[in-house]
Parts: sequence; structure tokens; C-alpha cells
Amino acid sequence: MLPSPRGAVGRQPVARQPIWTSGRKLAGHEYLYRSRSGLPAGVDSWRSEWQDLASAFVLHSVAAAGRTEGPGLTFVNITRAFVVDARPLPAPTESLVLEIVESVPGDEQVLAGLARLRALGYRLALDDYVASSDQQAMLPAVEFVKIDIRALPTLPRDVLAGARRFGAVLVAEWLETAVLVDHAVRLEFDLLQGDALGAAATC
Repeated sequence: MLPSPRGAVGRQPVARQPIWTSGRKLAGHEYLYRSRSGLPAGVDSWRSEWQDLASAFVLHSVAAAGRTEGPGLTFVNITRAFVVDARPLPAPTESLVLEIVESVPGDEQVLAGLARLRALGYRLALDDYVASSDQQAMLPAVEFVKIDIRALPTLPRDVLAGARRFGAVLVAEWLETAVLVDHAVRLEFDLLQGDALGAAATC
């Protein structure tokens, strides 16, 4: 069994947000760390070791609840430490998707770590893809690429084609209005995520 994380994180709730196919069938959920009040905790601004604890807590929570066994996909954010340091992870399953957060660089250690995780049978995703050189280096290792739909006007014109070139499933994030949902469908995103389709709720 995955060991329970200890330390600064404490006993916090976990939230989940639904992820849908473009045909509006439920594909799975992303599981997210939350504050004790159930609100977003601003994990992205924490120092790295606290972010590691938050990832460990969510991983432990979903594994303990049997959510890595399906039905549907279970996306969980992980930090660099889980890629390069062989930190404890739930056993790989068809449902579990390890989502590499945007702060992880595409250095040699990370690329080797991603290859190791793939060889062990883990499914991987890139979060907040903006076609940076680091993210492009990691593209061959991942099965899913998540893109903030709001950022598209600022990204390279070929960002979607580039993200697809190794066969990745594209996930449109931050779909906050019906207009953005329709836009994502027109752009042929494979999966859809955002408050317009269901807000994150504690579980």
C-alpha cells in the first residue's frame, strides 16, 4: 500500500473535476489538493518540498479510495521529485495518469525518469503545455497533453499540431464558458475540462 505522507500537508480534503470526451461522455477526473476549507490552496506558489507533499497526499488519497482502478481516468499532478527520485507511487493502472506539472524542466534526469515511468507501465500527461523547449523534449514520453484554452491566442500557431505529432490525446482546460467549450470542440480537442462542464468539488 502507498505510504501516507506526513508533515506540513496534514489532513486536507481532495477535490475532483470531471473530464469529458468531445461527445460529452465522462472520461474521468483530475484530483486536486485543497485547503482545509475545501478551497484551492495555491500549491503552485509553494516551495518545492511542500508541493511534493501535496502530490504525495493526493496520490495516497486516490489510491486508498480505489480510484486508480477506474472506472475512468484518474489524473494527478506530480512534481519533479516523483519523476527523478523514484518516490512512492500507486501501482500503474489503465486509469491512473501522472500529470507532469509545468514547472518540471526537460533535463536529462527528467527525461530518463519519464522513460523509467513509461517502462514501468505508467501513463503520463503534460500540464499547461505552451510548447516550451522543455515541454517539447518531454512530448515523446507522454500520452496526454493539457492546454489552457485561454492561452491559445498567445501560443505558436502550430501548437496543436506540434502537441499531436507523437500521437498524444489533447485535453482542453479552463473551459469556463459554453463559447470556450464550442471552440475546443471545433479545434478537435479529444477531451474537455473546465467549470462550464463541471467545477472541481471536494470528494
